[in-house]
Amino acid sequence: MKKIFFISIIALFILFLTTIKQNEQVDSTTSKQAVALSTFSLYEIARHVADGTVETFMILPLGVDAHNYEPTPKQVAKLYKSDLVIYNGAGLEPWIDGFEFQNRAINMSQHVDLKKLSDDGHTCGDDHHHHHDEAAANIDPHYWLDIQNMIKATQIISQELIALLPQHKELYEKNRDSYIDMLKKLDNEYKDTLSACKQDTIVVNHNAFSYLSSRYGFKVEALSGLSPEAEPSAKNMAKLIEHVKEHKLKTIFFESFVNDKAIKSIADEAKVGVDVLQPLGNITADEAAQKLSYEDIMRSNLSKISKALECR
Repeated sequence: MKKIFFISIIALFILFLTTIKQNEQVDSTTSKQAVALSTFSLYEIARHVADGTVETFMILPLGVDAHNYEPTPKQVAKLYKSDLVIYNGAGLEPWIDGFEFQNRAINMSQHVDLKKLSDDGHTCGDDHHHHHDEAAANIDPHYWLDIQNMIKATQIISQELIALLPQHKELYEKNRDSYIDMLKKLDNEYKDTLSACKQDTIVVNHNAFSYLSSRYGFKVEALSGLSPEAEPSAKNMAKLIEHVKEHKLKTIFFESFVNDKAIKSIADEAKVGVDVLQPLGNITADEAAQKLSYEDIMRSNLSKISKALECR
């Protein structure tokens, strides 16, 4: 009797182990691959191209400024386990230095055209070499505001998704092409709208728009340099007030996630309006609830910039 009982226990134990193994196999075949992206613009590309075939998630929480974010231990663990990580690079994520990924990680700044910064933190010109080894401190990281760079990023992300899940190659290529078509149309809208303008300069509190201004032929005067946290000097504030008055500008801008106190002081002194430009490193919870896309926000930016430049 004891022998039969012992054999039954062993049989039940073997059945238990077999059931666990089968469940693990089911989980591994049904769970989606995890793809992490560090900024909203990169995240949106991946979400559009992948079309639900992978779990895409943005590393930045909604409403958090990309320049100052540090991931939590829980997010670090999730990043480590992700099947693919694509991050902005160019110094935007200082926490990435020394981070070891379990699987493939892509520094997107190595695949786009970048701009160097002058000593005062302003963009000083094009640099079409990819910065694999150069210190990122000399690079303007806001390259996603150049639509040509977004096209390049779309191509790279599509390649990586195809390598990850080749069975969806046809879907990814179709979605890639539709997203690039949208970007090309958006590029043409910017060219057409900003082709003839009375003014040639916009005033902002933080210099995030140099890629955009360089591409479409206008200038940017910024209250602070690259860092949104930089304290503006009294001299620079006085200079911008003089510029606004001299050129009879009607609107000056501050960006999402940035303190607007200084720029509003300039607006009050110069007696001009203030509006918001979205630099698209991240979006707010409200913008996410409205399901606003890169295209939607870039069109909104275009409308505001064209109005400020008094374009015909």
